[in-house]
Amino acid sequence: MKLYRFLTGPDDSAFCHKVSLALSKGWQLHGSPSLSFNAATGLMHCGQAVTKEVEGKAYDPDMKLGDQ
Repeated sequence: MKLYRFLTGPDDSAFCHKVSLALSKGWQLHGSPSLSFNAATGLMHCGQAVTKEVEGKAYDPDMKLGDQ
């Protein structure tokens, strides 16, 4: 089964650490990162899709994807 997550956050080192943690847990980058400007806060926000193949599990919408 393939799992999908879309990681988001402000364009800062915490976002980079979030993506790096996912990669260290076996998630793979999927597509290009995205950037958007939040005019209300004046900040750039990042997004990055990641996917992961897992075996022996059935999909459950209540599963915590970050724990996989």
